[in-house]
Amino acid sequence: MLFAGENIGALAVELRDPRTALTWAERRMLTGVARQTATAAQAALLTTALLRSRERVVKASEDERLRLRRDLHDGLGPALAGIVLGLHRARGRLKTDPASAEDLLVELTKQTQEAVRDVRRLVYGLRPPALDELGLVGALTEQAKLLGPITVHGPDHAFALPAAAEVAAYRIALEAMTNTVRHSGASETTVTISVDHSLHVEIADNGSGVPDAFRAGVGMTSMRERAAELGGHCGISNRIPSGTVVLAVIPLEAA
Repeated sequence: MLFAGENIGALAVELRDPRTALTWAERRMLTGVARQTATAAQAALLTTALLRSRERVVKASEDERLRLRRDLHDGLGPALAGIVLGLHRARGRLKTDPASAEDLLVELTKQTQEAVRDVRRLVYGLRPPALDELGLVGALTEQAKLLGPITVHGPDHAFALPAAAEVAAYRIALEAMTNTVRHSGASETTVTISVDHSLHVEIADNGSGVPDAFRAGVGMTSMRERAAELGGHCGISNRIPSGTVVLAVIPLEAA
């Protein structure tokens, strides 16, 4: 049973008499039944996935708060406190033992640099700095240069986006770009960003396309969840004549 190119499941049919074959009319009827059943099954799967997604969002948010609290309280906090104490010691040695004070300042400089790296790591976990420095199109363009033959198109002028929508679009596009490079065998990939009442992110390649028995994996599920969290949607389909298209639409009003 297929729905939008995705394999939803299989419909098993048992013959009344194993010695006879299905007639053309019976096959036609069963084809219609399979199509309608696939639609109903997909609706049920989406409802279940939405409930699980909401549960994961709540859990992930709480886990993220706990992680930040742990990193700040157990890592960065003590590190900064140690640096302050070290500076006090260095200050006390400046007149009596300048050489020792200098050695201590060198060590404190290393500790400060490590603390700065920790801060950057925490900040990147919340929001990629490239979005603030380059904007959505610029940040994706930089990632495209690292990943392979990928071209990014978007508005030439700078445009403001809600922070949540911008981060979701960046994460979705990056996941799709990475999957394209790893799995599609494409020689060309295009990322297109457009904005009206919604933010549209399209990643199209000329690779092998969506397999007949495709079922969404962790990456595709993550992209769908990111869009759904903001009231949008994300889907994957075959591209004509060959390749794959991932399209995410995020309503800006909701974001």
